[in-house]
Formats: sequence, C-alpha cells, structure tokens
Amino acid sequence: MTTIPKPSGTTPPTGEAEMPDEELKFVIPGDRRIEAANAITTRAMARRLPQLIRRSLALGWQVDRAAVIALLGVQLLSGVLEAFGLMATTGVIKPLIASQHISGDQIRSAVPSLMVLSGAIGLRALLGIVSTALSARLAPRIAREAELELLDAATKAELAAYDNPGYNDRWDAADRGVEVSRDLLTQAQYILAASASLVASAFVLTAVHPILLPLLVLAALPKGLASVRAARLSYIASLATSKDRRLLGMLRWYLVDKQTADQVRSGTMAPFLLDKYRTAGARIDTTTDQATWHSAKISLVGGVAGGLAHAVVWVALALLVSAGQISVAALGTAFLALGRVSAGLDGIVGYGAQLFRTGMYLDDWADFIDEAGGHRIDRGPRVPAAPTVVRAENITFQYPSADHPALDDVSLEVRRGEVVALVGENGSGKTTLSKILSALYLPDQGTVTWDGADTRGLDAHATWERVAVVPQSYASWPLSARENITLGQATEDGDTAVLAAAHAAGADEVVDGLRSGLNTLLAKEWWGGQELSGGQWQRIALARAFHRPAGLLVLDEPTAALDPRAEHRIFTGLRRLATDRAVVLVTHRLTNVTVADRIFVLDKGRVIQHGTPDELLAQEDGLFRELWDLQNERTGRVPAQVSSDEDASPNQSALF
Repeated sequence: MTTIPKPSGTTPPTGEAEMPDEELKFVIPGDRRIEAANAITTRAMARRLPQLIRRSLALGWQVDRAAVIALLGVQLLSGVLEAFGLMATTGVIKPLIASQHISGDQIRSAVPSLMVLSGAIGLRALLGIVSTALSARLAPRIAREAELELLDAATKAELAAYDNPGYNDRWDAADRGVEVSRDLLTQAQYILAASASLVASAFVLTAVHPILLPLLVLAALPKGLASVRAARLSYIASLATSKDRRLLGMLRWYLVDKQTADQVRSGTMAPFLLDKYRTAGARIDTTTDQATWHSAKISLVGGVAGGLAHAVVWVALALLVSAGQISVAALGTAFLALGRVSAGLDGIVGYGAQLFRTGMYLDDWADFIDEAGGHRIDRGPRVPAAPTVVRAENITFQYPSADHPALDDVSLEVRRGEVVALVGENGSGKTTLSKILSALYLPDQGTVTWDGADTRGLDAHATWERVAVVPQSYASWPLSARENITLGQATEDGDTAVLAAAHAAGADEVVDGLRSGLNTLLAKEWWGGQELSGGQWQRIALARAFHRPAGLLVLDEPTAALDPRAEHRIFTGLRRLATDRAVVLVTHRLTNVTVADRIFVLDKGRVIQHGTPDELLAQEDGLFRELWDLQNERTGRVPAQVSSDEDASPNQSALF
C-alpha cells in the first residue's frame, strides 16, 4: 500500500490522530440576524414601508430640504394630473362612439377633453424628468451623509472593539447599508409615484364601478406575497455569504498589496492563495444560486396566481358591461384605469420589496450608528490635565478571543519627569500595558488612574489629547510633512513648534531633503507625492509624538527602523523630553533601557521584576539579566558593574 504524503502541514507525533488544518473563517458570537430575517412577514413589510419612506425623506431632508419638498410636490401634482387625464379619457371616447358615423360636431365636442388628456400626458412626462433629476441629485448626497455618520460612529467606538470579531461583522453589515442608501430615496420615490398613480386611478375606477377596485387589489396579492418572500431570501443569502465575501476581500489584499507582494512571489504562494479564493467564491455561488432558484420558483407561483386573479377581474368587467352596469365609454376609461391600478400595485409591491430589503441593510447601518457596533465609548465627563502620576493597580485585561489574560494583576506607576521602561519577550503584554496606561484600553479588572482619577471616568478624547504614542506600526498619512507632524492640530507657535519637534526626532534632516520642505506631500508617487524610506517615516512618527502637548509619552519600539546614529540621537535627548512628560518606553533593545529610571520586566502578562537598570543587572538569576546576556554574548559587550566584579562566576565571564 503506497502512502501519499500530505501536501501541507506537519506530521503529528506518533500515536496522535491526524487533524485537518483549521479553516479560515469569521465566527460572530451571538449573531442572530439571519433568524431575525426569517421572521419577516408581509404584515411586517406593510408596517415598515411607511417608516422606511419617512427615513429616506429624513435623510434627504438632512442634505437638501428644497429638493425633498420639490420631489414631494412633483409626485402630488403628477397624481392629480393622472386623475384628470383618466377622467378626460371618457370625454374623448363618449362623443366618438355615440353613433356609427363620426361627425364634425362629435369631433369638436371631444377636443376639450382631448386637450386636457394631451396636456396631462405632457405635463406628467415633464414632471417625470424633474423627479428623476431630483432623485439623481439627492441619492449620492444621501449615501455620502450615511457614510459620514458611519465613519463618525466608528471613531467613537472603543479601541478594544477591533479585537472583537462581532464588531467587524457589524461594521461590514453597516457598510453594506451605506452602499444601498443611495437607492433608498429612489426606491421610495418610485413607491410614491406608484402610490400617486394608484390613488388617482383607484378614484377613477371606483367612479366607474365600486366593485372593480377591491377585485384588483385581491388580484395583486399573490404577486405581492411572492415579492416579499423573494426579497427576504435575497437578504438572507447576502447575510449568509457576508463572511465569505469578507474573506475574499482579505485574500485579495494579501495577493496584490505591496506589503506582501515580495513574499507571495518568493514563497510561490499565488496558486495556493488563488485556490482558497476560488473555494470561498464557490461557496458564495452555491448559496446565491440556491436563493435565486427558490426566488424564481416563488415568483413563478405568484405570477401564475396573479394571472388567474387578473382574469377574474376582466371577466367581472365583461359581465358588468353586458349587464349594462357600465357604458362602453366608461369601459375604455376602466380599461386604462385598470392598467394604471395594476401597474401602481405592481410598483408598490415590487419597489416595496426592494425598499424593504434596502431597509434591512439600513437597519444594520442605524444599529451601528446608535451603538458603534455595540462598543460605543461610554466614559465619564471629566477633562484631565497633563498627568503628574499615572498608576496601574492590580489590572487584568484579556482579549475577547484569547485563552488567557494578556495582563494579570499588574501594578506600576510612572511619574512626570521620569522614564519607565517595559521589557520582556514577545507576547509578554508590554504593548497592551502601554495602551491601558494611555487609556486606549480599559482594564477588565483593577484601575488605572491619572492623578488619582480613574480613566473610566475621564472624557476619552480629552484624555487622548494628553497622550502621545509612537506605536510599532505607525501610520504613513498621505498628507503634507507639516500635517504629518501636527496631525492637523497646529499649536500657537506654528512651524516653530513643528521644526523643534522635527529636530528632536532627527526629522529635520528629512524635511530639509524634501522638495518643498514642510509643504511636501508625503504619499506614493501616483498620488503626486514624495515617498520616504522606513527610517525617515519613523523619524516623522517620532516628531509627531514630540509635537503633542505635554502629558504621557509612549514609545513602542521607537527606533526599530533607525540607523545607530539616529537612534543615539533619540535616546540621548529622551531625558530632556521627560522633563515635562511621563515617558513609557517599550523596547526589546535592552541597551536602550539604560536611559530609564525604572524598568518593569513582564512575562506572560505578569510583572516578575522591577527596579533600576543596575539593580536588575545585579540579579543574576533574573529574566532581565538573562535577556541582556543573550543580546550581548555575540558582541562581547560587558556591563560595567559586571566586568569590574571580581566575584563574577566563570560562566558569566565566559558569556562576555
């Protein structure tokens, strides 16, 4: 028996069953939207349509009140004209069929009605053009306003929201709501137009004979029910495929983005990733095809039933004519009115189903707006000053999808005028702790205080105004060099403060080399800008932190992309920057932490050592000393206190 090797993965240890690789998929805890969509009924649609029309008009009212008023006026006038036109039809037909021979007098008597009919048709056509133009004007403005509200809500969500998979899904659903929002007013306008036509035609049809209108309404019900059911299936299919659609977007980014392009090629990963793309796409196609087929069957049944119901209406009309209940002239009017009523009902049902589906997406958008995806910032109103002491007391923090806390019962403090360094191996919790001290995260347990005030009670945005952070992955904003440093928040000192911050960060050399100095756009060439190297961008990122008002300064691996000369410049100037700031330094380069007043060593989310650099180096069995030795064993660098220590062990001496 020939054993075929696995194409990928690792061989499990002896005795263990082979397990397939976990599939990449989005898991949304507590998501009940599909169940909610399944509960949608025709009665629910009838209740929702007026609400959705009001919502569409309200959105339009926000962006252009005059256009909304004009649109409503156009629809009202169009309905009135249609009623006059239909009534005039009887006046045209009656004189012409009064006898077998049409005389001049008969034609002349029909002219006034014919003029009313022609005028009504012409004016309604003109009003249709105006209505279309108004909708075209409002639709993109509504979509832009909806997107602005969504973006505003997203910026008011807690940073921890991004670590919650449910938040990303709610954002995706809300973003879909923005996409369809441009259709909201158009669909509502079509319903208004169909409703105006229906009312006008119904008025005329009722005047011909009262029984015709209820019969026609009953005839439209089968198609209406089918349309609602089909819209519900389409929405459910969209929800069911949302995870795979987001997966396609992520795979697309990995395949084509410059950041991963070299690795896709050097790792010959393109066929592998494209196969995953095809697999996810096939799942989307399967779900969509099933929904399309079910919708087609439902629509077919609704169409057949509606056709039979319409036949009953026409039979009833024929019986009324034969019984002398309506005249032949009225029959012509009824014939036109029946067509208009049928078209109006079909329009209300058809566009109503579309609007209902759009409304379900808009519900996702509105829910996100209301609660920022369930993570709206809800802290106290107190506005803090630049902190003198930032203290963490017994704090614990765990990411939503993690199996264990990132921080566990951690306590420390950092004071204005001192530099506190956080060190430890990867995953020890250094960056998480720095974000909690900065009030970007709130601890699950314990407290973080700024001058005794719990960060939960501080106004979030006012607090962040007192924070300057240089993260490991800093943003390269497509803005001018000046705006990249000020972040759009200039101070009274203007460019003097900008250049001072640039000098402190070594970014003045970068600015001097730009084609237009601080005015230079820093962006990729195809945006018309000037691109910087990684080290130059890091200097700009440092400059923007130094430009911020005095408060808490957090530097997370701030010199990873800098050359030795630039790195030396930063750390020799850090003490001066700390005179009016509390500084937290996160770094793996232990030679840089000698500038710190105190060092906290983290391991698996807990503080296991703390003290001055000299104190920690003297603890020979501590993690800090172990990491120091590992970093320096290949360079022969020896800390002064160890090289002069006559009691140093032979093993320690051998390390250096």
